[in-house]
Amino acid sequence: MSGESSGAGKGLLERLSEGPVICAEGYLFELEHRGYVSAGAFVPEVVLEHPAAIEHLHREFLRAGSYVVEEGVDGIIAETFSWSEIALDLIRQTGLPSVITMAIHRDPETYEGLSPEDCCKRLEDAGADVVGLNCMRGPDTMLPMLRKIRLAVKCHVAALPVPYRTSDAEPTFHHLHDEHCSCLPDGGTFPTALDPFTCNRYEIAEFTKEAVDIGIHYLGVCCGAKPHHIRSMAEALGRRPPASKYSPDMSKHAYFGDSDVISEEYRELSTRL
Repeated sequence: MSGESSGAGKGLLERLSEGPVICAEGYLFELEHRGYVSAGAFVPEVVLEHPAAIEHLHREFLRAGSYVVEEGVDGIIAETFSWSEIALDLIRQTGLPSVITMAIHRDPETYEGLSPEDCCKRLEDAGADVVGLNCMRGPDTMLPMLRKIRLAVKCHVAALPVPYRTSDAEPTFHHLHDEHCSCLPDGGTFPTALDPFTCNRYEIAEFTKEAVDIGIHYLGVCCGAKPHHIRSMAEALGRRPPASKYSPDMSKHAYFGDSDVISEEYRELSTRL
C-alpha cells in the first residue's frame, strides 16, 4: 500500500486511525472498457497478456488519490461476498489486517438471511479489522445500510459502492433498465450498457462527504470506477493528489469562462451556443 506522502511507510490500520483511506477498485470494468477483458466471464487474461495495461491503470488510480494498490502487502482484502465469514479464518492465520466487505443484492440481506449490520457485527466479533460493503449498490442504495453498520460495529467500516444511480426500485446495477434504448442485445444494461446511469464526479464527492460524516474511513469506488471518480473522492476529503493539477477550471473556457484571458467576442458568442 502506498500513494499519499502522509501515509508513506504506515500500515493500513495506522493510516485508518489517522483519517480516511481511499481504495480504488473496479479494475475489471475499466479494463473491459479499454479492450483488455471480455465482459461476461470477466476472466482477467490481461494479467498475462497485457501486464503493462494493468500497471498503467494502477498508476492512474494512484495518481488520482488511491492509497491502496498492489505494492507490498500489509493487509488482505476479501470482498464481494454474499455469505458471511468466508476467508476470514485464513486471513487471520497470516497475521495481517483484514478488510471484509459484503455484496448485498436486491434482497437487503446476505444469502444466509443476515441484515448487513448483523453480518458486519458477526465479522467484527470473529476478528475482522475492517468490515463493510462493496459493489452491487450505488451510493443512494448503499448509504442507508452503511449508517446501520456504523452504529452496529466499533471497528473501521468500508464503503465502496458502484458509481451508478441505483434506486429503491432498482437497488443494484444488475437491475437498471434503460427505457430510452431499444437496441440492447438482451434488454438489460448490465454490464455493457450502464453508461447512462453513471454517477458524475460531484455525486461521488457528495457520497464521500456523507460517508465521512457518519464515521466511515475506508472509502472507494467499485465496478465502473474511473480515475476522475477517485480524484473527486480525494478532493472531497480536502486532498490534492497529483491529478488535481488538471482538475476542471471553467474560468478559462473559451465560451463559458470569465477569466481576463477570454475576449469579449467569445463571451458574446456564448449567448448564441
